Amino acid sequence: QVQLVESGGGLVQAGDSLRLSCVVSGRTLSDYAVGWFRQAPGKEREFVATIDRRGDNTYYADFVKGRFTISRDNAKSTVYLQMNSLKFDDTAVYYCAADRWGTGSRWPRQYDNWGQGTQVTVSS
Repeated sequence: QVQLVESGGGLVQAGDSLRLSCVVSGRTLSDYAVGWFRQAPGKEREFVATIDRRGDNTYYADFVKGRFTISRDNAKSTVYLQMNSLKFDDTAVYYCAADRWGTGSRWPRQYDNWGQGTQVTVSS
């Protein structure tokens, strides 16, 4: 059983930066593609970014391109989401999710394992 724990969320002002971390335990991180998703109050969960098992390929939602960067350190069993130039609309709970043997997907149903989420609040 794999466990995922997100951290790094908080309250920031528009234009600020945050780095989220997702620590994976229980299984070898390099077996998993990992995605970041977010859910704002009253809205559907939406895709943010994904990275394949080796970190060679990444894919982003259009609304974060050029502002967010996903990366991974398999030796540290951690996946990161660097978020720059944060906007009010980025306010949401951010979740990481792992897909064993996957290549990275924007679809939540591809992921079998989810963290509990970390709150990001951006004040305007």
